Amino acid sequence: MHSGAKFRTLLIVMLFLTATNVMSDPLGLPEIPEELTGSPAMRQLGKKLFFDRGLSMNGTLSCAMCHIPDQGFTSNQSALSVGMEGRSLRRNAPSLYNIAFKHYLFLDGRETDLAAQVWGPLLAPDEMGNPAIGQVLSRLRKNSDYAADFNVAFPREGVTMTTLGRAIAAYEATILRGDSRFDLAVFGGLANKMTELEWLGLELFKSKAGCAVCHRIGDDTALFTDQIWHNTGVAFRNRNHTKMIQIELAKGINKTIDPVALGLGALPARDVGRFEITNNPADRWSYITPLLRGIKETAPYMHDGSLMTLEEVVDFYDRGGGPNPELDEKIHPLNLTQKEKAAIVAFLKVL
Repeated sequence: MHSGAKFRTLLIVMLFLTATNVMSDPLGLPEIPEELTGSPAMRQLGKKLFFDRGLSMNGTLSCAMCHIPDQGFTSNQSALSVGMEGRSLRRNAPSLYNIAFKHYLFLDGRETDLAAQVWGPLLAPDEMGNPAIGQVLSRLRKNSDYAADFNVAFPREGVTMTTLGRAIAAYEATILRGDSRFDLAVFGGLANKMTELEWLGLELFKSKAGCAVCHRIGDDTALFTDQIWHNTGVAFRNRNHTKMIQIELAKGINKTIDPVALGLGALPARDVGRFEITNNPADRWSYITPLLRGIKETAPYMHDGSLMTLEEVVDFYDRGGGPNPELDEKIHPLNLTQKEKAAIVAFLKVL
C-alpha cells in the first residue's frame, strides 16, 4: 500500500477507536498492555485520583504536582522534586510518557508493576506522607463520591489497595506519546516530515554518537530505551556536591537556592542508584535508561536534574560522560562537531 494511503487508513482506524472508547496505539508505539488499559470507568477514576491532593496525608500534594501534564508529566520548576512540607527529594521527577511500556519503574528500577508502584509515593514519608495503606483507604471509603466511583469501576471489589493501584495505572496507561514527526517520517513513510538537519541527527544518533545502543529504535516501534540501567557518570560526578534546588521564578528566569538555608530540612541522603536495590557494587550510580518521547518538554535532565538543556546533555556525552571506576563501557568521548551536536538536538526535539 502506498505510504500516503497507509497513513490515511491509520488515521481512520484511530478515529474509530477513539469514538468507541477503545484505547488506540499511536504510531511508533507497541500495543498497550491489556492488563493495564482497564475500562473507561477505571481510567476516569484513576485520573480523578491522580489529580487529588486528598491522597496525601495533609491534603496538599497530588501525583500531578510532580508530574505536571503541561510540563511533559514531570516538573520543570526544580532540579529535584519537592515533597511533603516542602522537603527536597533526592531525584528529578521522571516523565510519565509511555510509562505503560516500562519493565522497571522508578529511576533505580525497584518496582516492576505499575499498579503496585502507585503505593511507593503514597507511603513515602517525604513524598505524600501517608503512615499506612489503611489510612488512605479509610479516607476514600468515607468519601461518598469516591465510594460510588469505585463501585462503578470495580463493582465486586470497591475500595481496596489493589483497585486504587489499578485505577491510577489505567489512567497512566493513557499517557502516551507517539505519532510524532519522527514516527510519521520513519514508520509512516512520510520522509518530508523531518528536515535535512533532523535526518542527519537521527543518523548520528544511531551511528557516530551511539545513542541508539541504549535508546533503542525498532523496525516498527521505538521506545528509545533498552529497559536496563547504566552508569553514565552523572551521579559519580555530583556525589560530593551540595544538592541545590533550581526554582523557576518566572518563565526563563531561574534561581538556585540552598534548601537547608531556607529551612526545607536536611539534605537528602547520598544517591547511589541501582546499588540500593541489588547491593551489587557493579550497580553503583546506575539508573534506568529513560524513554525520550517528549524530551524537549521535560527539562531539567538526568536523574538529579543537573543538566538544564538538551545541548548540555549532548555536551556531557560528547565528553565521555563522567569518568569513574564503574562507568558503562558504552560511554566514551564522541568528538562531535558543533553541527553534529546541533543535528542531534534537532532530532531529539522531533520526538
